[in-house]
Amino acid sequence: MRLLIVEDERRLAVSLARGLTAEGFAVDVVHDGVEGLHRATEGSYDLIILDIMLPGMNGYRVCARLRAADDWTPVLMLTAKDGEYDEAEGLDTGADDYLTKPFSYVVLLAHVRALLRRRSRAGTPVLRLGELLVDPAARRVWVGAREISLTSKEFAVLEQLATRAGEVVSKAEILEHAWDFAYEGDVNIVEVYVSALRRKLGAGWISTVRGAGYRLVDAGA
Repeated sequence: MRLLIVEDERRLAVSLARGLTAEGFAVDVVHDGVEGLHRATEGSYDLIILDIMLPGMNGYRVCARLRAADDWTPVLMLTAKDGEYDEAEGLDTGADDYLTKPFSYVVLLAHVRALLRRRSRAGTPVLRLGELLVDPAARRVWVGAREISLTSKEFAVLEQLATRAGEVVSKAEILEHAWDFAYEGDVNIVEVYVSALRRKLGAGWISTVRGAGYRLVDAGA
């Protein structure tokens, strides 16, 4: 899953990004409201962590602009304020949750997971292909009755393939989903994770389309 952090306190933003990346999320970070709105509009994110007090455009306006454009990506608002009217204003602009600074990383992670679970129940279904079941909210995978243990990055790659089951997904598209925006490494890193998935899932699930990418297919069909 891909997250966007819009936070002008750079040390906090970097710290959050590192923690969430370690949890298996692909995380992009920007430090002002205008760039945050642009990135949120142009990108495809599962959740946005949005500070209220931002240069250029505050978080209230960013959130209101997204909702006016019919973008309902979950928004977790962060602020140093602690008044009930500040919270009400944030929620009135369309934010889904609210967290007051200072907060612990554990609490933030719990809010992130809760929002993602809520989104899954509302409109992001469990992904099924034959005997393969991928649950994005719980981050669990089964082949028949056998649960498959995956690393965070392996899950992110499989999730992208399962979301577009039957379609050819390029390495670049997998990188965009599973690695952060600033990744500048070798695109062939995707091959490493696809090979690991093949070993764990079993033969026949992921086919290579030479020169184009990979396709998730029903191994039992």
